Amino acid sequence: MENPNQALKRKPASALRNFINSEAAGGIILMLVAALAMLIANSPLAYDYFHLIHATTGPELTPKLGPMTVHLWINDGLMAIFFMLVGLEIKREFVDGHLSSWNDRLLPMVAAAAGMAVPAGIYLLIAGGEPALVRGWAIPAATDIAFAIGVLALLGSRAPASLKLFLTTVAIVDDMGAVAIIALFYTASLNFTALAAAAAIWIIMLVMGRAGVSRLTPYLILAALLWYATLLSGVHATIAGVLAAFAIPLRRTLAAPDAEDSPLHRLEHALARPVAFLIVPLFGFANAGVSLQGVGLDTLLAPLPLGIAMGLFLGKQIGIFGSVWAVVKLGLAARPRDASWLQVYGVALLCGIGFTMSLFIGGLAFVDPAQGDAVKIGVLMGSIASALCGYTLLRFGAARRQD
Repeated sequence: MENPNQALKRKPASALRNFINSEAAGGIILMLVAALAMLIANSPLAYDYFHLIHATTGPELTPKLGPMTVHLWINDGLMAIFFMLVGLEIKREFVDGHLSSWNDRLLPMVAAAAGMAVPAGIYLLIAGGEPALVRGWAIPAATDIAFAIGVLALLGSRAPASLKLFLTTVAIVDDMGAVAIIALFYTASLNFTALAAAAAIWIIMLVMGRAGVSRLTPYLILAALLWYATLLSGVHATIAGVLAAFAIPLRRTLAAPDAEDSPLHRLEHALARPVAFLIVPLFGFANAGVSLQGVGLDTLLAPLPLGIAMGLFLGKQIGIFGSVWAVVKLGLAARPRDASWLQVYGVALLCGIGFTMSLFIGGLAFVDPAQGDAVKIGVLMGSIASALCGYTLLRFGAARRQD
């Protein structure tokens, strides 16, 4: 029996700590910050908001970008750290996680591929008739893992654990595709000297890993140099984050996220909270704000925002659910355990939340402010519709129904 004095000394669990430790926290904060940005952008503070975001704050690191602004530091600097975390997660999953065998990879890889191809196709059907808009084909191809997992976590036990695992693995493979798209399709003219320097730095990092160097400090210093060389090369600087992550050594530690004997796990654990609670919310705040002044039905139904919204909302559910159904019916993989087809469809809807990565790709595809605002409107329409429909279906649909 517990000593009464010990019971009195026990402190109640901190509600804030419980929230921070919950899986839904990052997604909820991102939703709130995005809503705040929208409110401010349509309030008397709008001028101050846009002036702050585009304020010049630093030197000219490369003529291509010009003087650094708050927006550039967030999108080209801090987001490289976000992409580093993405790279760490991808490497861990493929080497020591849920994607370590081909049997585990097949269903999420097919679902992610179809979930990128179909939205891109729908976008091109709607907006591809205007040559100036073709560059936006990849905007609805991405899934926001923090947002989607946050919505799913709010459902608690109504969604089986296998659905969360499926959504996570699809989103991770989806991130791989988004990284490849950015590198291949959103790179302008190349500075081959800087590109060679970036390649040399990355090779040094790989050799260090092979040599058994386990201290993180040398890798982080070289990662900063790799970021700058990549920035100068013409390839988007955030790709350096992924490349640096792939060079961090991983030792199998039974998926322990903070294992002392695995440099990759230590770094992933160290970056998880700063990325979830600082970097991604900052990105959301700096990129979600769009003025709705003068926005009418004709604006919402214009090819660019409508193509993005329909790509996210219709394309994701058709591509992901359709491919999962086909793979399972062909006997190539099993449906997520304890999940009904209705629940799989609900998760396919949630994959239409494309907030962070979609806004990021949209910023690369269109530099014109008017087009940038149209991208934001399209991403918000598609993501909100996907979140509401997916949550409603999973919340009130037939739980655990076996079809």
